[in-house]
Amino acid sequence: MSYETFLDGDPVIVTAALTGGVHGKEANPNIPETPGEIGRSAGEVEAAGASVVHLHARRPNGERSFDTERFQAIDDAVRRHTDDVVIQHSTGGTGAPDADRHLPLRTDPPPEMASLDMGPLNRYAHLTSENTRALVDSLHAEMVDRGIKPELEVFNDGHRNEIYGLLERRDLADPVYATLIFGPGTLTRPRPEHFLTAIADLPDGATFNTLGFGRHQLPFATMGILFGGHVRVGLEDNVYYDRGELAESNAQLVERVVRVADELGRPVATTDEAREILGL
Repeated sequence: MSYETFLDGDPVIVTAALTGGVHGKEANPNIPETPGEIGRSAGEVEAAGASVVHLHARRPNGERSFDTERFQAIDDAVRRHTDDVVIQHSTGGTGAPDADRHLPLRTDPPPEMASLDMGPLNRYAHLTSENTRALVDSLHAEMVDRGIKPELEVFNDGHRNEIYGLLERRDLADPVYATLIFGPGTLTRPRPEHFLTAIADLPDGATFNTLGFGRHQLPFATMGILFGGHVRVGLEDNVYYDRGELAESNAQLVERVVRVADELGRPVATTDEAREILGL
């Protein structure tokens, strides 16, 4: 994927990350947390142009949940409120037993996609999400067994190396789909030159998704569009619409990036086109 992909006018897939597992309504009261809220938000982002929804589950008190039953309730609500959106579950998390990380993969039917964190990262002052190779391999094996497409979450340069290691250990379905993540801390520093290095360093034939945290969401989404990749936006990654202005909804963030794609002349992928591009 490259600038030539942009020039060719290939469709861009928009993923909406609706809720996340860290901040909640204390950060932005418009973040959906209950299955009903998440389902309605999914319907809104689909109407705005998103073809993939990235889902986390919450307990009734708003805390993160890995329980299969909670993901099932969210999936059921999403399907009630959408026509045909691609459901992508998160398996990432900090401080959760490895066995719990598998639970989001066990809904009926399983999600079409699921995230697969490619290595360790620091969280807060005293927590690290380990994401050992053994866990990565076991999650990937279950995804293969259940027909789930892995979305490889690449938080820094070392995680790109881990993609190559995973390719040596296991067969990954074509095309390899990697989300390149830019922001503070353990993440790749959000600089345009680092973005260009990251996309050049992916395996041949890989497809990439672009994720910028906070104020970096819009500029990095724009670069993703320009360089033939796909984009992820949403309240999980950015609770603001503008400096000091909280976003009204996930749909508001999707609508903005769709307008950018339209202005740049790159069509936004339909759900059918997204499935074809991703090999679902």
